[in-house]
Amino acid sequence: MGSSLEAAAGQFLEYLRSEVRASVHTIRAYERDIRGFAEGVQARRERAPRVQDLNLRSVRAHLADLFGKVAPSTVARKLSSLRSFAEFCRSRGMLPENEVALIRRPKLGRKLPVALPVEDITEIIDGKGHASGARGLRDRAILEVLYGAGLRVSEVAKLDLEHVRHEGADVTLRIVAGKGNKDRLVPLGRVGSEALAAYVAVRDTLVKPRSKGTGALFLSNRGQRLGVRTIRNLVYRRCEQTGARARIGPHGMRHSFATHLLQSGADLRSIQEMLGHASLSTTERYTHLDLGRVTEVYERSHPRAGASREASRYKLPKSGDN
Repeated sequence: MGSSLEAAAGQFLEYLRSEVRASVHTIRAYERDIRGFAEGVQARRERAPRVQDLNLRSVRAHLADLFGKVAPSTVARKLSSLRSFAEFCRSRGMLPENEVALIRRPKLGRKLPVALPVEDITEIIDGKGHASGARGLRDRAILEVLYGAGLRVSEVAKLDLEHVRHEGADVTLRIVAGKGNKDRLVPLGRVGSEALAAYVAVRDTLVKPRSKGTGALFLSNRGQRLGVRTIRNLVYRRCEQTGARARIGPHGMRHSFATHLLQSGADLRSIQEMLGHASLSTTERYTHLDLGRVTEVYERSHPRAGASREASRYKLPKSGDN
């Protein structure tokens, strides 16, 4: 990056880190998006980029270069990053106005994650193919937490022993940070609680004398905190082992959790709370119902739904009748 834009970007990222308290992943995404824009300006102008390059012409040229190379959702995210960066520069007196705010977001298709049927999820969790011993109990507990509590994969990886709260035979998980840095409590359920208890009983066999992360709930074979990639690969592997109808990842388990709750009659607000969504509209996207399901519920529940089947009671007059 050129010095002026680089300095402004440094201030912006520090603002996100110290004042907004954005997550590490969010800050890295902003940094990548700003760096990509700066590199584009450098290539087109053959000079170091400046704060003043955050204008309509330069940003539109940058976005035009991206079309066809990345998904529209990625273009939209990069535009959002540059818009926020430009607004920060305007508020700090580095720009007279935020021209980037005038650029319209690209239209996005509603791509929904896959929700597997209950029987497929059950086979993924309970079916044959699990490893033996502590590792197998750990893997099953992870799958139960992903589906039974609907957690993000990053939230599962960050769980510590102290985040597990016992209320009789049931377990409640305290989810720390996550999006918006807001803690929340999520019930796990009886079956998931039993699977987690079975793993915790043998967890110490995975602890190694010199390993780090011994406070972590889920440990690797080396005694370290289990990573996001390992958890994701576990879900992929179980889909393949059990012949699931689709190859889903941890996010698919989360979406299945929300969809199955909604189909069983849970209200959106409760699902929103468990998923940790700030906006109800986000929950609605995760918990879509197919039209056939909606029609079935309507036919069964609405007091006038049977009217079409009784239409013969309301005969139209024949031609010529008064």
